[in-house]
Amino acid sequence: MEKQLHELRELASGAGNQRTETGIPRVAMVQGEIPEHRLAAVYEPMINLILTGSKSMTVGDRTYRYDPATYFVMSVDLPAVGQVYADDLTDAPYLAVSLTPEPEIIADLLAGLPDSGTASRYGSGFAVAPVTSELLDAWLRMLRLINKPEEIAALAPAYEREILFRVLQGPLGWMLRDIATPDTHLSRIYAVINWIKQNYMQAVRVEELADMAALSVSAFHRHFKAITALSPVQYQKRIRLMQARAMLATRSANITTIALSVGYQSHTQFSREYSRLFGRPPSTERGRMN
Repeated sequence: MEKQLHELRELASGAGNQRTETGIPRVAMVQGEIPEHRLAAVYEPMINLILTGSKSMTVGDRTYRYDPATYFVMSVDLPAVGQVYADDLTDAPYLAVSLTPEPEIIADLLAGLPDSGTASRYGSGFAVAPVTSELLDAWLRMLRLINKPEEIAALAPAYEREILFRVLQGPLGWMLRDIATPDTHLSRIYAVINWIKQNYMQAVRVEELADMAALSVSAFHRHFKAITALSPVQYQKRIRLMQARAMLATRSANITTIALSVGYQSHTQFSREYSRLFGRPPSTERGRMN
């Protein structure tokens, strides 16, 4: 697999230290040191493959570390804290590529596959698995299109389906199956997660969220935490704080205004919870970002 990784690194070598579009729909890449505040964010669903270096991701109380021997799937929007590392031996910068999975494409792909017999199950919305030579081959075909943009429209959809197919056939395939399967309990929890993300400034009542998922409060709370490693209230709080951190880095508004804009009613509570999550108060954080 080292030969495959070497070519993939060459193809993705034009990436910058923030999300870099490739010209291929839903495929992006990133390389180098990434500012700490940009690695603590609400991550959208993705299939991510590291080509050089490694990365750690902390979701709730769970921390995962993965490298070029593995890939990860995130099936829901999750507030997470990340850290990237250069290669231990060569000091080559961190380099990764990602594909944003489209539920409609997955559903269409599933319609042509035999039923796996795998029942829908509740599990984490983030998981890591060993990469395979077949999956690397699919990624190679996709990234070679960077140098042949005239072929993207004709060939990228087929290569995208192949990447999704390889993931579906692997140990994390159930994650893609569930997000593309309507009217399951799990898909309804995913819908609630998306609702919280879109409405994080509003007050949240767990009873109302459980009703959205058509589950009892206890069952909803249990399954929600299994997927996100957070309770619904903690999930909302993490989103608020990470949105506030992004505002501190990009806006000149004062801290009280930012606290109010993400849903806090108390500047003191905001500063206390911000410090607890990020290790320093927002006033100090802003100075470090500038």
